[in-house]
Amino acid sequence: MNQSRHILIVTALCLAFLQGCAAVAVGAAAVGVSSASDPRTIGTQIDDQTIEMKANAKLGNQKKLNEARVIAVSYNNNVLLIGQAPTEALKRLAEDTIRDTNGINNIFNQIRIGSKASPGVLAGDSWITSKIKLKFASNDAVPATSIKVVTENGEVFLLGNVTQQQANAAIDIARNVDGVERVIKALTIKG
Repeated sequence: MNQSRHILIVTALCLAFLQGCAAVAVGAAAVGVSSASDPRTIGTQIDDQTIEMKANAKLGNQKKLNEARVIAVSYNNNVLLIGQAPTEALKRLAEDTIRDTNGINNIFNQIRIGSKASPGVLAGDSWITSKIKLKFASNDAVPATSIKVVTENGEVFLLGNVTQQQANAAIDIARNVDGVERVIKALTIKG
C-alpha cells in the first residue's frame, strides 16, 4: 500500500473517532470565514439565522403543511418561501404560519403549486447552486459574497445587496448555467 493511501486511511479513522470534535472545529471555521466575507453585519447574519430557524420550526410544526415541502430562507430580514404545496390554500397557510415571526421585514412567497420535488431534483438544484457560486467567484463583475443563491426545482433565486451592474452580471451568469429554468431576482439595488 502506498504511503499517501495509508495516511488517508489513518486520517479517516482518526476523524471517525473524533467526529464530534472535528464537526465542531470545521463548523466554527466555516462560520468564521463565512461571517468575515459576508457584507452583512454580524448582527444581521445572526438575525437571519434566527429568523430561518424560527420560521422553519413553525413550518415544520404546522401539521397541515405535511403534504407540502416548504423552506424559509432569510437575507437582510427578508424571507423567501420556496418549495411545493398541493394547493393555493396551503401556500397561503405557509406564509400565514411565519408572518408573526419576530424580525421579518418582508415575505416573498415563491412556493409553487404541485407535488414535492424528488430527491433527484433536489440534488440537481444543489449542483446548479454550486456551479453558479463558482462562476460568481471567478467573475470580477459579481461580488460573490454579497449574493445568496438558492435553487429550487430549476429556478434560481438571487438575494443580496448589489449595484444594478452587479445584479445584471449575476443574472446573466445564472441564466446561462445548464439546468437553470428561470432566474428570479430578489436583489436589493443599492445607490
